[in-house]
Amino acid sequence: KTTMLRAMVGLLPLLSGSVTVFGRPVDRLGDVRQRIGYVPQHSRIDMYFPIRVREVVMLGRCGKIGLVRRPARSDHEAVAHALQLVDLEDLADRQIGQLSGGQRQRVLIARALALMPDLLLLDEPTAALDVGASESFYAWLHQMHSKLSSTLVIVSHDVGVVSRYVTAVACLNRRLVAHGLPHEVLNRDTLEGMYGCDAMFFRHGDVPHLVVSREQPDVSLNRKLTDE
Repeated sequence: KTTMLRAMVGLLPLLSGSVTVFGRPVDRLGDVRQRIGYVPQHSRIDMYFPIRVREVVMLGRCGKIGLVRRPARSDHEAVAHALQLVDLEDLADRQIGQLSGGQRQRVLIARALALMPDLLLLDEPTAALDVGASESFYAWLHQMHSKLSSTLVIVSHDVGVVSRYVTAVACLNRRLVAHGLPHEVLNRDTLEGMYGCDAMFFRHGDVPHLVVSREQPDVSLNRKLTDE
């Protein structure tokens, strides 16, 4: 899944096949690249570096600002709008290391939103968050997306939580296993194709759960080897 996103933004050379975004091959995106926002799975942040939240978000405008020009009013307005979208305008002057994990993730999303992209790609955005924070993050992301006209693509292994908020699901395991509406795609056959073992998907109230059964070890064989 990560490979797919990186290929979509032109960060990986293609060994075969082709990838087009907005009708253009990824190796010839040109200015179209500025219509794409990307938040990678791992972002290295020096918690002690004296950089403020608004300055981190401004880094997302580098493609428009360039190396010489100073940020213009339009750049500052774009940063302010991005911070408003992620509900962090009150923390704009906070040092980045003083934020929680969930807040830092929202700053990185704001950095991607600073370009006002038509396509926003998020790779495992809750990988560093606990279960409660992950649930809150997806609920917030769903609410934020309702304010945007952008297409949002999320890579996640948390099938149960994500299925509550997305409009379409693409299941990948080296190949495209299934694609469609969550309630149509997330069935037993699809899950077995994804995980390579017996799996079930059921709901407890409004909360979906994924159960994967694993093959039990052969106890008699272990006992025989021990006796020998």
